[in-house]
Amino acid sequence: MRFVLLVLTLSALSFGQNPAAPAPAAPKREFPYLPGSKWRLHDPSRPLPTRVNPGTESSQEKPGRAPSDAIVLFDGANLDQWVTITKGVAGPAKWKVENGYMEVVPGAGSLESKLKFGTAQYHVEWAAPDEIKGSDQGRGNSGFYLMHEYEVQVLDNWDNKTYADGWAGAIYNHQPPLVDACRKPGEWQTYDIVFEAPVFEGDKLVKPPYVTVIYNGVVIHNHLRINGRYNTGGTYLVQGKEAPILLQNHSGDRVRFRNIWVRPLKDYDE
Repeated sequence: MRFVLLVLTLSALSFGQNPAAPAPAAPKREFPYLPGSKWRLHDPSRPLPTRVNPGTESSQEKPGRAPSDAIVLFDGANLDQWVTITKGVAGPAKWKVENGYMEVVPGAGSLESKLKFGTAQYHVEWAAPDEIKGSDQGRGNSGFYLMHEYEVQVLDNWDNKTYADGWAGAIYNHQPPLVDACRKPGEWQTYDIVFEAPVFEGDKLVKPPYVTVIYNGVVIHNHLRINGRYNTGGTYLVQGKEAPILLQNHSGDRVRFRNIWVRPLKDYDE
């Protein structure tokens, strides 16, 4: 055995090889920078995504759990995150809370969130009254207002026709939904909304708001540019980056809401 090893070693040396020497290192490859970014392709120093528990889905019987990084505005317990604005003055929220939902109370005004939001992911679940009363815009009417100015329409459109830009899921007065995904009155319905807030420089609009809306799991707006406030055609209220959410009390229609949460979003690499 020793003779065999000696022969192998001498054989290697006879060809100018050193069996103990490491292989030469491959030259380090530098990947190019990504367009418009401070990071290179496959950059090992780039921060990794933050872990978020995605929560759970809702059912008709009970609401799901919000993602772990969400700001919960209503979990079915109380209205601590909401106020009623009367003649510019904030007062206690007076909608009814029971069985895990809040319900519009006639004469109690609309609700406004105490916290302000802008570019964010929004989740809200709502149900029109199961007792059918009225027609057109007079049936299960409410609204979910982004930054107090851009309304995602809430309406019972089950076998109930109205004008297209006032349909459930419409960006009210601006754009009808791509499709009608309405459930029956009394059933819980869901809006998942990704909203990009407008950007102003002084009084000048430099970037309009955009919105994507998923209604009961169906895309009804796909990165839609919103051309103005809810009640105007083409004009905007000059605002900061954030403003309150508004839940509308429309003529006392007893619409219910549950499981409202928001995830503020940052730009990439912000």
